Amino acid sequence: MKISTPSFLDDPHVQRLFAALDGHGEELRVVGGAVRNHFMGKPVHEIDLATTATPDVVMARAAQAGLKSVPTGIDHGTVTVIVDHVPFEITTLREDVDTDGRRATVLFGRDFEKDALRRDFTFNALSVGADGLVHDYADGMRDIETRHVRFIGDPATRIREDYLRILRYFRFHAAFAENTADPAALEAIVHQRHGLSGLSRERVRAELMKLLETEGAADTLALMSGLGLVLPLIGGVYCTTRLARMPHDCDAILKLLALSVLKREDAARLQDFLRLSNADTQRLSRAAEASEKISRATAPDTHHIRICLLHFGRQATCDALRLAGFEEACAQALVLAEPKLPISGADLLARGMSPGKAIGDMLDEIEKQWILKGFPENPEVFAQIVTQALTARAK
Repeated sequence: MKISTPSFLDDPHVQRLFAALDGHGEELRVVGGAVRNHFMGKPVHEIDLATTATPDVVMARAAQAGLKSVPTGIDHGTVTVIVDHVPFEITTLREDVDTDGRRATVLFGRDFEKDALRRDFTFNALSVGADGLVHDYADGMRDIETRHVRFIGDPATRIREDYLRILRYFRFHAAFAENTADPAALEAIVHQRHGLSGLSRERVRAELMKLLETEGAADTLALMSGLGLVLPLIGGVYCTTRLARMPHDCDAILKLLALSVLKREDAARLQDFLRLSNADTQRLSRAAEASEKISRATAPDTHHIRICLLHFGRQATCDALRLAGFEEACAQALVLAEPKLPISGADLLARGMSPGKAIGDMLDEIEKQWILKGFPENPEVFAQIVTQALTARAK
C-alpha cells in the first residue's frame, strides 16, 4: 500500500544508505520498529534496515560510497554502517532453519515476505522501500489502527521459536494496546510459560525494564500476575497495587522498587535474580532503607526531609517520597541542600580524643544535637554543640 511518505525516508542519512545499497540487483528497506512507531504516531528512535545483499556485499558497497561499516553481528547477517557518525544496522534477509526457544539457526535469503513472517508480531513485519511503498504481509496496519498486539500466525509456534516473545508480547501490549489482550496469545503464553525458565537472566531483565518504562506497566503486570507470570520473573515477593499508585513518568528502577522491594533484602535478591548492576541494587537498597523512616500517614515536613537527606542522600530520599505518594515533598527534597555534619572524626582526634568506638559515638551525639537544633549553619552555634557534647562526655 502507498501511504504518505514516512518522514524517516527524508532523513539525509537514510537517503545516503539507499543511494549506496539499494538498486543494481539488491533491495533495501526500512523495517521493524521505525515503521511501526511512525504509523502509531510514536517517536522513531532507531532506524533498522533489511537487505537482499549479503554482509560482504553490504560492506563492499558501503566502502565504495565512502561509508564505514562494522561487522557487529555478521554471523547473523548484521552489519553496522556509519553515516556521519550515526550508526545504522543493516541485516541480510533470513530464513529460519532450526530454533530451540532461545536462538535460531538461519540461512540468508532474498525473500522479504519470508523474512517478515518469521518475525514476532504483525506490526513488526512491516517494511518500507525507497519509493515509500509499505509492504504489509501480516495485516499489521489493521492491528496498528486498532492498537491490537497479535502474533504472526500461530502464537504457540512463534513463542516456541523464542520464549522471550512472551515478555515482548506484554511489553508491546503495555506500550501500544488500547484494548484487551489477545485471547489466543494469552492461551498460548500460559501453555508455553515453562520456557521462561530457560532464558538468561540478562535477557529477562532487559525486557522487564523496557516493560516497566511504559505507561501501561502497572495494568499489564497485574494481568501477568493473574496468569502466574510475575513470580517466575523476579523470584520473590511483589505488589502490583503499589506499582499502580506510582506516577507514569517514574523511571524503570523506581517502578521496580514499587513492584518488588518491600525491604532492603529484596534488593539483593533482585540483583542475583535479574543480574542488576551494583549501582541499581544500591539505589533500591537505599530507597528501601529510607522508606522505613517515612510514614505513609502524614507527609514529612521540611525538618524530616532534611534528616532523610542527611542519612540517605537525595536520590534515596526522593525515591522513598515518591513511593509513599508525597510528590510535593519530593519536589522540596530536590531543591533543599543536603545537610552535612560540619565535623569529622579527624577533628575529634585533633581535639584530644583517642581513636576507637568513642569517636563514632561522639559523632552520633553531636549529630543528634545538631538535628534537634534544626541543622544550624552558624559556626559559633555549632561550636557550642560540640563543646557541650565533649563536656558531657568528660563528666
